[in-house]
Amino acid sequence: MMSWSLRWSKLLSSLVCAGSLSLPLGPPANAGDVLDALTSRGVLNCGVSEGIPGFSERDAAGRWQGFDVDVCRAVAAAALGDAEAVAFVPLRASTRFPALQARKIDLLLRNTSWTLTREAILKLQFPAVLLYDGQGFMVPADSPVRAPSELAGATVCIEKGTTHERNLRDYFGLRDLPVTPLAIDSATGVADAFRTGRCQSYSADVSQLAAARSRLPGGRQSWRILDERISKEPLAPVVWGGDQEWTTLVRWVIHTLILAEEWGATQANLDQVLAEGRTPLSRLSHDERALLARTLGLTPGWAARAVKAVGNYGELFERHLGPDSPLGLERGLNRLWTQGGLLYAPSID
Repeated sequence: MMSWSLRWSKLLSSLVCAGSLSLPLGPPANAGDVLDALTSRGVLNCGVSEGIPGFSERDAAGRWQGFDVDVCRAVAAAALGDAEAVAFVPLRASTRFPALQARKIDLLLRNTSWTLTREAILKLQFPAVLLYDGQGFMVPADSPVRAPSELAGATVCIEKGTTHERNLRDYFGLRDLPVTPLAIDSATGVADAFRTGRCQSYSADVSQLAAARSRLPGGRQSWRILDERISKEPLAPVVWGGDQEWTTLVRWVIHTLILAEEWGATQANLDQVLAEGRTPLSRLSHDERALLARTLGLTPGWAARAVKAVGNYGELFERHLGPDSPLGLERGLNRLWTQGGLLYAPSID
């Protein structure tokens, strides 16, 4: 026999989809502490790096740009109705989690890997994987080194406060090979140490290595990233673990950007796609989905606002990280699941 709760859930769903349930459109009382706070102040406090090309850095005019920066703007567009209502807080890797735990920021987007330790012990939440990456190694282009194992006995530069040192020790330890990690407290400091020869290799997420290489003298011609990866690094936005409503909101902004690409909705053609009404994205903009928006603590049209502000996931990647950007990264695992990649968002229904 169908349970009462299941029958009620099905009835409620059918009423909403049929447009038979009339609901006020204001945010609910239980929208979540974080959303309540940022709505009251009118700005999203978003933690980013101090300056990683392609991800988060200031341009010549002082405006923040990058992949992570645009995701912050997408969340602000969905939550506050204004993609520019963001205060960017630059953080070192070693200070990012204390800033989040102290509630100095609402959202962290700073090349951060999702791990059990961070989720279980630090009580943080990782709403969705934003970029599938892995730890690699960069060496001078004229180095004879072709694989990480050939760095036995070398000094390797890493950034303090990351997973990179443990991964480094695990990789070389399992092979009984010596290595000397040189941990430095900023990405800029690590790049400088590598450039001046204090270490024979720079080890970090491959996306970060590509970002560092774009700033090093000679760029891609002078520095080579080895093919082998020694870890899985699912990079994700991070939120305080005490607010499930805020976690859900951030998760579904990310998923909406992925789904928009899958459905062919771009920043330029979004209005046309919505008007045609042929995709699930269109349903999110209709009044029949008012309950869904209300439960998230948002006003209807939140998904459209996110995509209209920054474009779909593919547009973000190509603009900031792709082959025609200074980083020159192929999408690889970050292709849609329909194209052989790992990007896969759950269904709206």
